[in-house]
Amino acid sequence: MTPAVEFTDVHFAFDDHVVLRGISFSVPPGSMSILLGASGGGKSIILKLILGLFRPDSGTITVRGQRVDTMRERELLQLRADIGMVFQEMALFDSLTVAQNVGYRLFEESDMPVEQADARVAEILGFVGLGEYGERMPTELSGGQRRRVALARAMASNPSLLLLDDTTTGLDPLIANTVNDEIVKLRDLEGVTSLFVTHQIRDAHYIATHRAERVDGAVRIVEAGDTSAAGVRFLVLHEGQIHFEGSASALLGSADPYLKEYLYKTLPPW
Repeated sequence: MTPAVEFTDVHFAFDDHVVLRGISFSVPPGSMSILLGASGGGKSIILKLILGLFRPDSGTITVRGQRVDTMRERELLQLRADIGMVFQEMALFDSLTVAQNVGYRLFEESDMPVEQADARVAEILGFVGLGEYGERMPTELSGGQRRRVALARAMASNPSLLLLDDTTTGLDPLIANTVNDEIVKLRDLEGVTSLFVTHQIRDAHYIATHRAERVDGAVRIVEAGDTSAAGVRFLVLHEGQIHFEGSASALLGSADPYLKEYLYKTLPPW
C-alpha cells in the first residue's frame, strides 16, 4: 500500500544549524504514529515539511505517493485541503464563534451547501463533546475545550491525514486526558491516519494503551490491554535522526542508554 507519508533520506538545516540528518520513515494509511523527541529537536519541522511550508535540502517527501518537496504552491494548496493540522498554539480565530471556527474551511474554502456545512459542524462538535458550545467565543472556553475545538476544526472537512503538534502542552493531566480521549476516538472510530508529535511521554503512552469503542450507541474509552493492541507505532527523534521505531512496549522495555535516560522518571505507573 502507498504510505500516507514517506520520508527518504531527508536532510534539513537552517544555515549552519543542522536539524535533520538523513531521516527515513513512513506512516502507513489508516495508522497512527507518535513522534517523540526533545524540545527543539526538529519534530515540528517534520510537520512543516509534510505541509510543504519548508523544503528539504535533500531527500524526498511524499504524501499519498505525491512528491511534496517538488510541488508548486498551487499543488500544495490542493494537497493541504486533504490534511488536518492541529497547531501547538491552536490558532483559533478569536472573532469567530466556535461553530464558525470549526466550519471555517467548509464555509470559506469549499462549495459545500451551507445547510450541509452546518450539519457537519454540529456532527463534529457533538463528536468531541462540545455540541452545546457552537455559539460561544473561544475566549469563553477552557484550555482543554479550545484544544478540542482545534481538533474538531481539523477534522471538519474529513481529511485523510491528521497532523497533531503537541496538543496537550501546558494542560494539567486531567484536562490533557480529555484531549487524548478525542484523539483516540478519531483514530479508532473515524479511522484517521495520524502523525502525533509530542514530548509528553505520559500522553503518548495513554493514547497508545487505550482504545475507543461504541457500546449501545455510547462511546467509551477503555484500556487496550496489550500495549500494541491499538496498533500505534513510536518514532524517537534524536540528534536529527530516527533513533527508535517500534511499539510502546518495545520503547518502554528498551535497554538503549539514550532511551532509558529520555524516559527516566516518566515511566508508568504514575
